[in-house]
Amino acid sequence: MAKTKSAYFCQSCGYESPKWLGQCPSCKQWNTFVEEVVDKGSSRVPEWRSSTTAGSPKRTNKAAVIHEIVYSEEKRILTPDHEFNRVLGGGIVPGSLVLIGGEPGIGKSTLMLQLALSIPQVKTLYISGEESEQQIKMRAERLNQSSKANCFILTETSTQNIFKQIESVQPDVIVIDSIQTLHSSQIESAPGSVSQVKECTAELLRFAKESDTPVLIVGHITKDGAIAGPKVLEHMVDTVLQFEGDRHHVYRILRAVKNRFGSSSELGIYEMQGNGLREVSNPSEIMLSQREESMSGVAIASMLEGIRPLMIEVQALVSPSAYGTPQRSSTGFDTKRLHMLLAVLEKRFGFRLGTQDVFLNITGGLRVEDPAIDLAVIAALISSQQDIPLPGTSAFAGEVGLSGEIRAVNRVEQRIAEAEKLGFDGIFISKYNLKGIDPKKYNIAIRPVANLEDVFRSLFG
Repeated sequence: MAKTKSAYFCQSCGYESPKWLGQCPSCKQWNTFVEEVVDKGSSRVPEWRSSTTAGSPKRTNKAAVIHEIVYSEEKRILTPDHEFNRVLGGGIVPGSLVLIGGEPGIGKSTLMLQLALSIPQVKTLYISGEESEQQIKMRAERLNQSSKANCFILTETSTQNIFKQIESVQPDVIVIDSIQTLHSSQIESAPGSVSQVKECTAELLRFAKESDTPVLIVGHITKDGAIAGPKVLEHMVDTVLQFEGDRHHVYRILRAVKNRFGSSSELGIYEMQGNGLREVSNPSEIMLSQREESMSGVAIASMLEGIRPLMIEVQALVSPSAYGTPQRSSTGFDTKRLHMLLAVLEKRFGFRLGTQDVFLNITGGLRVEDPAIDLAVIAALISSQQDIPLPGTSAFAGEVGLSGEIRAVNRVEQRIAEAEKLGFDGIFISKYNLKGIDPKKYNIAIRPVANLEDVFRSLFG
């Protein structure tokens, strides 16, 4: 008879303890330990371990010298969704485990079903533990892609039954929606608990690696924005994707947080429509608002997300403070870095901003970490304070140092080319970026600057 074991798990981070604790030693959260019965018996043999499920006899691994290992380039599964391919690093890698997280109602299930229906040459198994077959069929009809799809639908939450259906269908790609609804009979706890999520993910991981079948997992997130379940869940999978956006707006951002097979700084942009998600091939156009007249406090920055250059709009509002303590607020930009740039303006150039309210906004719902937009932030702040509009045909790409110097940024040629493609007349860059650049091959005026004084003199006279 299998011996059972009872343990306490932190519902915030997954820390395991043999006894109840008031505070978690790992994440320092209070009253998060819940008792769960864990079956540690010898009968824990997943049913998918049979040779028929894996598609080949079970092999025994042995140690090998690294120079004797034969490496062959993985043939990825390319989908019609170019944004999804870019974020994954060139397509779906066979045998990979991909985790997609996002807020409720953001469109995770729509994205996964749309992906499963759009690859007719690949047999896909869509497993849902949240919706019925009729609900999934209704959504597929709305996407207008169900007629030619080679997609199988399964509504099941038991991993044992799921692996039996996988053995029967033999799919090329598997989609799980969602991991918090699955439960394994090997663990005697409720679905969604820390131990259940960890065990179900471990079973799917072993299956993916042994059968060379890619598995896409949808995961819920907590109120803090982290994926629900133990933190080890993100370490177990190969790729973690975050689906972001505002449910009240039409644009969505698919961001790679972790990727073992590509860059972890890529993003894809979608537009939510009535018939599903549409790829946005040129996101710079949607990031720039269409204005008929020039307004103060608006500057255009050239930034990079992964290998993709983007032109974004930086909006600033500087006004006298109505209260004793001035407000400092930023959306999409690091507030501490905003404080640093304000200190540079006040200390080095004499702008009196200590009694001014400062509000900064990055349009399009982006969260920007590229230091190259510092110059655009400075230009927008001074434009708003002086109430002088900036030239709408000029862009900015430069990092600002503590002494007011304009530092060079990486891959400036891509930034210049993107600004030229969108019809800008000029771009301000650091003069230290001019090395190796031929300005004559561009149809845009390249304006090198060494410090903020050169920028002010050129913009405001």
